[in-house]
Amino acid sequence: MSWSLRLATLDDVPALEVLIPLSVRKLQAATYRTSQIEAALGTVLGVDSQLIRDGTYYVAQVDGIIAGCGGWSRRKTLFGSHHSPVKDDSFLDPATEPARIRAFFVHPDWARQGIGRAILAACEGAAAGVGFRTLELASTLAGIPLYTACGYKSLETIQVPLRDGQTLPVVRMRKDLKLP
Repeated sequence: MSWSLRLATLDDVPALEVLIPLSVRKLQAATYRTSQIEAALGTVLGVDSQLIRDGTYYVAQVDGIIAGCGGWSRRKTLFGSHHSPVKDDSFLDPATEPARIRAFFVHPDWARQGIGRAILAACEGAAAGVGFRTLELASTLAGIPLYTACGYKSLETIQVPLRDGQTLPVVRMRKDLKLP
């Protein structure tokens, strides 16, 4: 299988709004209860159009179909969609703060075929290119193996409050970049 990687545009939002729930419902089912997944969709797990407007969000396409997405950010928000009640869009200082790896989702039909890894590598390279030396993310439980294999270290588990009183455990992870 081959895919192409490109920066997302706002025209991609409708396709992402289909892909993300499909990805989450299928690929997170072994690690979260259905009620947690449904409560997290749209706020914790969803499209953040700020990443697209910032030019830091990628999509992988297979035969013109979006098969995966993910990005990085120079803003303080660690996770969440554009509907999240806890966004902080202020800018990070690359000299002292880690860039954020954000909103990775892969279509279940193309999972575990290198798409997430390729998007992550593009994000790491782009963040390093503007001076970030460290990256941080909030991983779903299902994402931990990918990020660990790519050199991220677990820092803490965060219980993210959901709109119905439940919580969604995610793991804050960090990676120091090897810069020349």
